Amino acid sequence: MNLKPIGKAIKKYRQLHGLRQEQLAEMSGLSTNYIGMLERGEKTPSLETFLTIATSLAVSADMLLEDILYNGYRVKDSLLSDKLNCISTKDREKIYDVIDVMLKHSEIKNPRKTGDR
Repeated sequence: MNLKPIGKAIKKYRQLHGLRQEQLAEMSGLSTNYIGMLERGEKTPSLETFLTIATSLAVSADMLLEDILYNGYRVKDSLLSDKLNCISTKDREKIYDVIDVMLKHSEIKNPRKTGDR
């Protein structure tokens, strides 16, 4: 798994907060060199360090993992699409019907509906 997006996200939020690497390093108890290596994707932080940085930047962990999570879903979508392409049209339609029923009964409201509040 490519974890370089974590470093890019750390840099993005550091810059959004108007912080220099030195300031983030001081806030998180890490070295400036280590922050630089993280941002360049040369190092991957431990879970504890990752959470410390997220706290120092006042962002949630999922914000720092956004690109990784999104790419993960794209891979799953691609694998599902490949599987669906290998079955008959009739079976594919049955699967789509099941998905539609599940979405209809999920807690997530259909954005196309109006007046569901």
